[in-house]
Amino acid sequence: MVVNKLSCLFWLGLLAGWISACTSMGPTASIFRPTSPHDQYGQSLKSAKLDRTALGTDWLEAGERALRDSLKISIPYRESGYFSANKAFAVGYRLDAQRGDRFLIRIETQGQKDTQVFIDVFSLEERNRTNLLASSKADTNVLTWEPRKTQSFLIRIQPELLRSGSYTINITREPALAFPVKGRDSRQISSYFGAPRDGGRRRHEGVDIFAPKGTPAVASVDGVITGVGSNSLGGNVAFLTDNERSIRLYYAHLDRWNVTNGQRVSVGDTVGFVGNTGNARTTAPHLHFGIYGIMDGATDPLPFIRLGRGPAKQPLVATSRLGDSIRVSAARSIMRLAPQSDAPIVRELPKASALTIIGGTEIWLRVETPDGLTGYILNSTTESANRPLRRLTLASSSALFDSADRQAGTIKTLEPGVAVDVLAVANSFQLIRSANGQTGWLSLPADPGKPTKAAIR
Repeated sequence: MVVNKLSCLFWLGLLAGWISACTSMGPTASIFRPTSPHDQYGQSLKSAKLDRTALGTDWLEAGERALRDSLKISIPYRESGYFSANKAFAVGYRLDAQRGDRFLIRIETQGQKDTQVFIDVFSLEERNRTNLLASSKADTNVLTWEPRKTQSFLIRIQPELLRSGSYTINITREPALAFPVKGRDSRQISSYFGAPRDGGRRRHEGVDIFAPKGTPAVASVDGVITGVGSNSLGGNVAFLTDNERSIRLYYAHLDRWNVTNGQRVSVGDTVGFVGNTGNARTTAPHLHFGIYGIMDGATDPLPFIRLGRGPAKQPLVATSRLGDSIRVSAARSIMRLAPQSDAPIVRELPKASALTIIGGTEIWLRVETPDGLTGYILNSTTESANRPLRRLTLASSSALFDSADRQAGTIKTLEPGVAVDVLAVANSFQLIRSANGQTGWLSLPADPGKPTKAAIR
């Protein structure tokens, strides 16, 4: 096992420059060009035969596992985490998003060397299938992304091989479009999409934004003006076509126009001025703002223009604690799928259960169990595993394993009569520390009716 790791490190070191060159090649580098920097990097590992090594295989498998074992979060969100050069790392975050949202995903890393972190966004389809939608550019740890559908999505982050360090992920949401009335925001909306009109005979196909007569109604996107004219319902109206999103923005009840058909406008340009023309003659001046899909009709404009929720404010777990061994201090604690008390339960953990901090916030730690399960646990139900629970004197020789698995590598064999400190437990294993400070796992007999190999003092 150790020889394999050293071999991987040797070959990966020799080929690091080659991999970097491959992942930065232009479009002609391969007929079957990968679809993202992450895929390009993975393909480079395979081309260099590194997918046949332990570290290369682990890196590829970690990326796939993050798509299956993702953790649920709400936006805005931030948390800290840690990745090691000796262990492949990837994490997936699931979130619900609406068409009209814009997300900014930023990864900040700290370590001895600059580290590229791959950020990929996937849609979650039926039967747990994933579909790649967006990726950060090579050598950047930032991604701005807009969902085109209202559904669940998954964000995967994975650093390149042979890098150690801590990271902080920040995910914030802002509206995809600029607000269409100068000096106003979504707090001035008084009538919403779907509200009944004409005694219930029709539904409101937009939002009403109230402002003094003559207030500029401005372009929410870069686009082309079409449909400048008048009608009985909207009065003076104009359409602004956004080809990037395949939508048309509808400005109605204008007092007057400031544009002509075919005119190109940029965000913030004045389309017209707020009024009360059309069927709004008896109401206060306002802009009726609607959004129509070029292929699918009216859609709710609110997600496109509502205020963002600002920066994430979760207090971060101390960087010094990342990678620490902890244990459950309460009678029992619950590992959850998301950092929320009502999130689905991943596993119930008895007192003294061993865990490793791999990320999270000051309140909710993201932890990993010895058998590789990940989730969130309340920090208040845990404690450091440094202080011994009890002391054992071994009654017979015992193998000290490097993980809580009978198939794991043996660190050494402990002789009878050796005293060790028990730090935590995991099923039929105990995490112990010897007199010289070495830690590892001792296996207990599978049958609890049989005498143990250790006597408790």
